[in-house]
Amino acid sequence: MNNGAIDLRADGLPTVLLVEDSVDDVLLVRRALNKAGLAVRLEVAADGDAALACLGADTSGRERLAPDLILLDLKLPRRSGLDVLRWIRSRAELAATPVVVLTSSAEHEDIQGAYAAGANSYLQKPVAFQGLVQLLAALDLYWFRHNLSAPPFPAPHSHDRSTT
Repeated sequence: MNNGAIDLRADGLPTVLLVEDSVDDVLLVRRALNKAGLAVRLEVAADGDAALACLGADTSGRERLAPDLILLDLKLPRRSGLDVLRWIRSRAELAATPVVVLTSSAEHEDIQGAYAAGANSYLQKPVAFQGLVQLLAALDLYWFRHNLSAPPFPAPHSHDRSTT
């Protein structure tokens, strides 16, 4: 039963944007989602620029992706994960979208930087496949089953100056 925690798409599945440059890690995430029995629509951006294009920085007229959750690696080619995160947090239409940093780094500076830039969570990639399965199952349980998301932000409007 959906408690209204997320805005489900027409197919009934939450959309997850995985921003990850490692083809092997993308395949592992796909396998882990399958193994955990999680039904999500997984979209993949292979670098920071591709992530921004998916999310609307690309003005070529293609449809903007509105994910329910973003899994973001920090060490990306072309544009860092921190740059992507800062851009996401600068966009009103993405302000309520949860961003979970999923990276191999456990460096204090990376953790601090991610939270300072607006990450909702910071997770180190598990070494073992079963650890990844468990981590993704926990993310699904938290973000898509228990967490109540913020309502959409209203569009800015001009103040009505008429008197009643």
